[in-house]
Amino acid sequence: MLRLRPYKPQDAKYIISWLKDVNVFELWGGKLFGNYPINEDIINNKYYNNNGDCAEPDNFYPFIAFDESGVVGHFIMRYLNGDNKLFRFGWVIVDDTKRDQKYGQEMLKLGLKYAFDVLKADKVNLGVYENNPLALNCYLKAGFHDYEGAPEKFDEVDGEKVKIIELEISKSEYYSD
Repeated sequence: MLRLRPYKPQDAKYIISWLKDVNVFELWGGKLFGNYPINEDIINNKYYNNNGDCAEPDNFYPFIAFDESGVVGHFIMRYLNGDNKLFRFGWVIVDDTKRDQKYGQEMLKLGLKYAFDVLKADKVNLGVYENNPLALNCYLKAGFHDYEGAPEKFDEVDGEKVKIIELEISKSEYYSD
């Protein structure tokens, strides 16, 4: 049974071990941490000393997913533009040895439950690179969908311009499933 807990400094080693190459690092959003490779201190500095780059003091929630086998995934959530009813998930990653076992979907569903029930969010969104079909499929299966009016965004991944697909889910959509 998958569970969530707050991130701890010793969890950085798991994330580092899952960032096996520069492509995985960039698809994860790692450029916001600097250049590949990064180390545990870089992650912990961003999370603990820089509040995950969030301006608001109580606006950064890093989580770890775990089960009886140990730590299996990680993601963060934060609210957007001072609106604590609209949350964004980011830095989503799952142990690559656990892929195709629905850990990502379950982790995100637990995160959504926390966002809606505890943090009282109305909507949660996230962005995924168009060239990351495994992640996109995981997010869609967790209940996220494209949303109209999302601004078209691009980023550079592995030296190429890549579209960012914006997805969202509302509280009412989450609970209608």
